[in-house]
Amino acid sequence: MENFNFYAPTYFAFGKDRESDCGQLVKRFGGSKVLIHFGGGSVVRSGLLDRVKESLIKESIPFLELGGVKPNPRSGLVYEGIDLCRKENIDFVLAVGGGSVIDSAKAIAAGTVYDGDFWDFYEGKEVTKALPIGTVLTIAAAGSEGSPDSVITREEGMLKRGASGEAYRPRFSVLNPALTETLPAYQTACGVTDIIAHLYERYLTNTKNVEVTDRMIEALILAMVNEAPKVMANPHDYDARANIMWGGMMAHNNSCGVGRTQDWTSHTVEHELSALYDCAHGAGLAVTMPAVFRYTYKHDVLRFAQIAVRVWGCQMDFNNPEATALAGIQALQNFLVSIGMPKNFAELGADEKDIEKLAYTCCFGDGSASGKVCGFTTLEQKDVEAIYRLML
Repeated sequence: MENFNFYAPTYFAFGKDRESDCGQLVKRFGGSKVLIHFGGGSVVRSGLLDRVKESLIKESIPFLELGGVKPNPRSGLVYEGIDLCRKENIDFVLAVGGGSVIDSAKAIAAGTVYDGDFWDFYEGKEVTKALPIGTVLTIAAAGSEGSPDSVITREEGMLKRGASGEAYRPRFSVLNPALTETLPAYQTACGVTDIIAHLYERYLTNTKNVEVTDRMIEALILAMVNEAPKVMANPHDYDARANIMWGGMMAHNNSCGVGRTQDWTSHTVEHELSALYDCAHGAGLAVTMPAVFRYTYKHDVLRFAQIAVRVWGCQMDFNNPEATALAGIQALQNFLVSIGMPKNFAELGADEKDIEKLAYTCCFGDGSASGKVCGFTTLEQKDVEAIYRLML
């Protein structure tokens, strides 16, 4: 296990009706004028936005609203939010929605107090300062409610990139599993897929002797495999929703990733798909992960075989561990398909003719000289092309 620092100070208010505590929580963490940031009509139609506003009014906290966040959140709305926060002297950003809303709120929070272009943070600059952020989560998926990370799509060139920094960790997050009960089954499945991907990205490590975090990751994946079919069968299974919601936070606040190198190849390769085709991130990951794993498993056959045995119940073939590793990858894909996820390019809405473009953008972005995707293994453009072709 490697040396590490871990500090995750987010205050979690978990359970039914906890959104009514938003006003008290904003006041507790120093907010005096709030930007409420949200997406489309669901938070309005459900009455959630009104309940959040009522809680702020009760605490005499003024607020402004900025809606319109789309899946794969766009830079244009971030710039609009930054201008609004500066003009109105906003000192707290409250995200009401899923990972896209929270990621957009984080970008606004950082950009408001930064003299340059907020996109600098999405080209490698560490986020060290931001307005305080709170969240009210409506879908268990991205884990942004507890993480120091954000992903934004820049409309110019449709580049989807991530940024990170401890200043991005929310001061508080409200997690009410009941808010997820009205989600379409497809969106729930996309969320579960994203959670599993966050766990695999940490599991695929080149660090040895990390048994504690290995076992934590395996347990969380098993929980997703156990709970997801329950909510598919009964969307109002509160306890299953609760386990998925808390599991999603645990998957991405990095408590499972400390002391070990991490991968993130699947996310890097998938980001090009959701940027170009605007598909759901989880759906893209369902197609990407099996392809990436089939291309890279020989780098550490026994690691893939280990998760195949411990999570997917495969029998270890000591004479042919590659067969066990591949069986585990197939079991993962079978599970994702069973909850309604796509399994190939066509089902995702992607086009074979774009593969060279996708691979180039993945490796070089908007002019980066690296030309490589680095993680569990190091991939060049030709490797990324081959992975996309495995998705066909």
